[in-house]
Amino acid sequence: MSDVVVREVTKNVWTFSRPFARFGIFPMGGRSTAIKLRQGGVWVLASTPLTEDTRNKIDELGEVKYIIGADAVHHLFLGEFKRAYPNAKLIGVEGAINNMTDKSLKFDGLWGRDPPGTNYGFEDEIKHCYFSGFRNKDVAFLHTPSKSLIEADLLLNLPANEQYSKSSSSAYGNIKPDSWFHRAIIKSTTVDAEAMRRDATTVANWDFNRIIPCHGDVIETDGNKMWRALYNAFIN
Repeated sequence: MSDVVVREVTKNVWTFSRPFARFGIFPMGGRSTAIKLRQGGVWVLASTPLTEDTRNKIDELGEVKYIIGADAVHHLFLGEFKRAYPNAKLIGVEGAINNMTDKSLKFDGLWGRDPPGTNYGFEDEIKHCYFSGFRNKDVAFLHTPSKSLIEADLLLNLPANEQYSKSSSSAYGNIKPDSWFHRAIIKSTTVDAEAMRRDATTVANWDFNRIIPCHGDVIETDGNKMWRALYNAFIN
């Protein structure tokens, strides 16, 4: 039986949640997110394997137009998605290039390389903010119709209950956005405080209630409040 939880979080926004243990030990969970765009086509943040049930649902939604790598370390499955959807635009972050074993993979856009303000074709529905001051060079995304923030390592919400709900292993650990421990993690992974202040404030000023993280449970309400609690030192 598949360990992937396929769920429509809100209209036209689907998540694919499964177990993932950091260093093979700590259960953080993994999640990809697919959005059926109003203009047609599908936008996918590809962070988990393209399993049969994952692909079946994505293919139901329509033609994949964009495959997204959310930061410098969430790149393991980009090649798998690109081979399945060769006509889709592959967009990631420059920092992922050196970490990838498959150097033949060609990107149509790279945050960190492309000029700030570059548009990739989905901006009328999905905003993006590149965190150059964060160690993993993450990008935060806002799906404006559903007021959903989508991100990889910028915010965790553990334990990863949904991601382990079909697993024989258990989720444990307690890392919440409003905890001192999570704020300490953010401080330790900041490489440019001025850039972090700029980008954390940009996201704080976006209009969102929901947060869909790659690691941990979806935050359905008060998402902006949770973001501000985590990044309070940078916003104020």
